[in-house]
Amino acid sequence: MSTATATTTTKERILDAAEEIMLQKSFHSVGLNEILSAVKVPKGSFYHYFQSKEQFGVELLKHYVADASAFKRKALLTTELSADPAERLAAYYDLAIANLMGNSCQCSCLVAKLASEVATFSDDMRAVLADGMREWRGFVEKVIVEGQEKGVFRKELNAAATAAMAQDLWMGANQRMQVEKSVTPLRAAAMFIRTYLSPA
Repeated sequence: MSTATATTTTKERILDAAEEIMLQKSFHSVGLNEILSAVKVPKGSFYHYFQSKEQFGVELLKHYVADASAFKRKALLTTELSADPAERLAAYYDLAIANLMGNSCQCSCLVAKLASEVATFSDDMRAVLADGMREWRGFVEKVIVEGQEKGVFRKELNAAATAAMAQDLWMGANQRMQVEKSVTPLRAAAMFIRTYLSPA
C-alpha cells in the first residue's frame, strides 16, 4: 500500500469515527482524544492530517456532505425508488422516516445536528453547511420540475421556492422529532409537502 493510500485511509477513518461520535454528542463537547482513541491513532498524528480542530470540522462536514449528497442524488434524481417523481419524493421521505424510527428518533444528519452550533463559531464550517443545503435543495427542485413536466405536481409553483419551503419544513420537523422522540412531525411534514405539490 502506498503512503498516499495509507494517509487517505487513516484520514477517512478519523472522519468516519468523528461523524458517529458527533451525531451522539456535539462538535464542541467531543475532544480529539475521544475520536483518535476510537480509531487507535496517536494524538500527535492528528496534526499530520488537520491543522486545527476548526479545519478538522471543515473537512468533517465536507466528508459528510459529499456522502449525503451522493445518497440524495441517487434517491431523488434516478428511478431507483420510482420512475414517477411524486412517488419517488414520497418514497424518499418514507425511507428517511423509517431510518429515524430505527434509530430511536436520534438525528442522523450531521448538517442538521451541527448547524446552529457551528454556524456562528466558524464561517468556513458555515459555508460548507450552506453549500450542502443548497445542493440538496437543488435535488428537490429538479424532482419538482420533473413532476411539473409530467403533470404530477402543480405547474404554477415556483420550483426553487417550493424546494426551499420543503427543506425548511423538513428540518423544522426534524428538530421537533428529536425533542418529542416521535416521527409524527416528519410524517406530517411529508404529507403536507405531498398535498401541497399535488395538482387540484
